[in-house]
Amino acid sequence: MKILVLGSGGREHALAWSLSRSPRVTETWCAPGNGGISRDVKTVDIDGNKPGGIEELIAFAKEQSIDLTVVGPEATLVLGVVDKFEAAGLKIFGPNEAAAKLEGSKVFMKEILSRHNIPTAGFKVFDEPEAAKAHLASTSFPTVIKADGLAAGKGVIIAKDEGEARAAIDQIMVDKVFGDSGDRLIIEDFLPGVELTVISLTDGETVLPLDTAQDYKPALDGNEGPNTGGMGSYSPHIPLDSDLIQTILDTIVHPTLEGLKKEGIVYKGALYAGIMLTEQGPSVLEYNVRFGDPETQAILPRLTTDLVDLMEACCEGNLADFRAEWDPRPSVCVIGASQGYPASYPKGKVIEGLDAADALDDVKVFSAGIAKSGEDFITSGGRVLGATALGASREEAREKAYEALSKIQFEGLTHRSDIGIPTGEVPTLKKA
Repeated sequence: MKILVLGSGGREHALAWSLSRSPRVTETWCAPGNGGISRDVKTVDIDGNKPGGIEELIAFAKEQSIDLTVVGPEATLVLGVVDKFEAAGLKIFGPNEAAAKLEGSKVFMKEILSRHNIPTAGFKVFDEPEAAKAHLASTSFPTVIKADGLAAGKGVIIAKDEGEARAAIDQIMVDKVFGDSGDRLIIEDFLPGVELTVISLTDGETVLPLDTAQDYKPALDGNEGPNTGGMGSYSPHIPLDSDLIQTILDTIVHPTLEGLKKEGIVYKGALYAGIMLTEQGPSVLEYNVRFGDPETQAILPRLTTDLVDLMEACCEGNLADFRAEWDPRPSVCVIGASQGYPASYPKGKVIEGLDAADALDDVKVFSAGIAKSGEDFITSGGRVLGATALGASREEAREKAYEALSKIQFEGLTHRSDIGIPTGEVPTLKKA
C-alpha cells in the first residue's frame, strides 16, 4: 500500500512516520515535506496551497498509484482538496470543502454553534472597524478579538482593555496583517478556565476520540509571552474514560456533527475541539478540521492501533468496527524554536545532533522547519523541531525529551523549560 501525506510541518512528519510504520504500507511520500522529513520518508516538491498545486498532487497520486492520501494542513482542506481528489476517484482522508469551513471561517463556526445550542462564548460579528470599536463601549474586559479566516494560529488577540482592543481591531481590519482573513472579525466574551484539546476521528456517523493532550501556546515559561503555534505538548492529559470526556462528546462533539448534518454537511476526518473548562462546564473555544500541532507529535507515538486502518475506516464509513489501543506510557514533546519566534527569526542555521537525539531509547525527533542544504540540515522555520519521548511516568518522559533536545544544536535554539508540567487544575464532573 502506498501513502501520500500532504503538508510540510511537524504534524505531517508525525503522520507520515506513524503511517509508514504500518505493516500494510510499502511506500510513504510527503508533499512537499521538508528536509528533516526526508530522513524518514520520500518527499516530493508539490505544494497543494500554491496555484495549480492540487492538480499536480492528483496527477502525482495517479502516477504513483497512491492508495490513500492524508491531508495535514487546514489551508489545503479549505481549498477543497478532498472534493477534487474524490472527483478524480482517489481515496483521501479529511473533511470536504464545506466541512472545512468550520475552521476556515470563525464566523461560520460560531453561527453553527449558536444555531444548534452548543456551549460557546457570547460573540458579535463585525465587517467594518468603526462599528467594532463602537461595540467596545459595552464590552467587558478582557475580551477576545478574532480574525474570521485562517491566520496560522495567530489570529486571536486577548485585549486587556479598550486601548488594546482598538489596536487589535486596527491590526486585523485596517492594517490587514492577516490579509483577507481580517475582512470580518469576532468580538467574543473572555472565558476563564483550563484549556483542553480533544481530537476525534469520525466517518460521519461514529466518533472515535483519540487520547488527550495538553498544548502550550505561549512562547515563554509559565504561559507568559505571545501566543505561538505551540511550544510543546504531553499526552495523556485527561483519561479517555472520564466523565469529563464523555460530557464533551455528548454536549459538544456529537451535537456539532449532527448540526452540520442537518445543514447538509457530512464531516469525515479528524476533528480538533479546543475546549475551555469553565465553572459552568465545557465550552468551545475553536474547532480545527485536522490534527493539532504539536499535539499530534505527542499522541501518535502512543497509538498502538494501525493508523492506516483507522483512516481507511473513516473514508469507507465503517469506523464503528474499530477501536484505538494506546501505549500506557506518557509522552512529552518539546519544541525547539528559532530565536525571535513567533516574531521575525533568522533562517539557514546549521543543525547538528539530530541522529544523536533520535538514537536515544523511546525518542523521536519530528521536523517542523528544517531544510536540506547539501549535506547539512538547516533551520527554515520558527518552530524547527519537536523532541518527543515516552517514559514510565510523565516526569521520565520530560527528562528524556529534554535530554534529546540537549543533543541538538543550532545557533539561537530556544525552548520552554516547563513542558510536561500541568498548567491548571482540571475540574472533575460527578455522575448524575
